[in-house]
Amino acid sequence: MVVSPTHADTAGDLPPSLADGARRIVETPDLDEKIRVAHATARAWFRRGLSLRRRMGATPMPDQPGRPEEPVLLPPREMPRRAVGGTAGRVALLHSLAHIELNAVDLTWDMVGRFAHWPLPRSFFDDWVRVGLEEAKHFSLLRHRLGLLGSHYGALPAHHGLWEAAESAGDDLAARLAVIPLVLEARGLDISPPMIEKARAVGDDDTAAILEIIYRDEKHHVAFGAKWFRFLCDRERTDPEPRFQALVRTHFRGGLKPPFNDRARSEAGLTPGFYRPLARLVG
Repeated sequence: MVVSPTHADTAGDLPPSLADGARRIVETPDLDEKIRVAHATARAWFRRGLSLRRRMGATPMPDQPGRPEEPVLLPPREMPRRAVGGTAGRVALLHSLAHIELNAVDLTWDMVGRFAHWPLPRSFFDDWVRVGLEEAKHFSLLRHRLGLLGSHYGALPAHHGLWEAAESAGDDLAARLAVIPLVLEARGLDISPPMIEKARAVGDDDTAAILEIIYRDEKHHVAFGAKWFRFLCDRERTDPEPRFQALVRTHFRGGLKPPFNDRARSEAGLTPGFYRPLARLVG
């Protein structure tokens, strides 16, 4: 795995464990620092330079992620309507996607740190550290693209709904996997192809290229979610599909909205038997 260089490689700047690195990533409000520590922690982990668990008595994972003063966070129902068309429309879309990816950074690293004490294979953490690194890459790409369009992340309001969706799952790893990769990330597989086509149609190849990277990576993220959700179900001797549906009904507000990208979902191991019955929640 190629990770861009960063000055955080110095031994004194590295967290003492993967769990400590995850906590630092989630709790910092400085976005540059958040991304820098994500790269440094991932590099050290894949070089086998970090232990897994934090020391006894160390600070636990924060209840809320660190955030800068901007963007202003509003309840989802109070969000202004997104601009349509032209540069303003592209900026609004990219800002919304950047906010989603920033939440994905924190949600993924929170899962890594929160469950570091669980009896899980090392490969579980290998997979989710990779996801956390890729989410940081996505946020950086979108943030840079916003800058090229004369804007910046924080210029528009955003909402806190994604973190709240994961909060309901608490310390239930199966619920977290159901809600984050298998609902929220899987939704990205549904909506990304039309967004890519629209960007190409208006001649915005640079945005389309970023969306293609995100779409490609999200397939892996959903696949990891499906793999580890099945792993937990096997260990609990439960049927994955009804278990998934019960968890989504309990922990996810609203229904799963079609149309679904059945092909991409199935390629990632999320077959229609998981999510099609839940589409009835929205008629």
